[in-house]
Amino acid sequence: MATGTFDIIHPGHGYYLEEAKKLGGDDAKLVVVIARDSTVRARKRVPVVGENQRLEVVKMLKPVDEAYLGHTSDMFKIVEEIKPDIIVIGPDQDFDLRKLKEQLKERNINVDVVKVTSYKKSPLDSSCKIIKKIKEMEFDEKIFKNGP
Repeated sequence: MATGTFDIIHPGHGYYLEEAKKLGGDDAKLVVVIARDSTVRARKRVPVVGENQRLEVVKMLKPVDEAYLGHTSDMFKIVEEIKPDIIVIGPDQDFDLRKLKEQLKERNINVDVVKVTSYKKSPLDSSCKIIKKIKEMEFDEKIFKNGP
């Protein structure tokens, strides 16, 4: 199971999902859980793309076998429903792995938790960088049209 927001899809997402699928072995099935809009907002970010569209796009990605929206109030509920062997955390996700493992154990969820530490470097390798670039382009376009 891989989790994330997957707001604006970029090469880092593809790399993360490929690495997650590899961790399960040759016959692995990769299930992806998409963060709900309310969850993303609670983490002080407003998603550009709504949860249903993010889910639709992630389902189209090659490494993904199944994808679901997470639950709004309990992030462990979907883990209990799907019962993955491994939960894969992305390199930019700021979970405390020790604490996460403790929380899973407290709920009697027996699953390995692995963090992908490598990252696919590219000029626009995060949704935040893509948004920043768009804003800069809009600013540059206004200057070009209107003059300084």
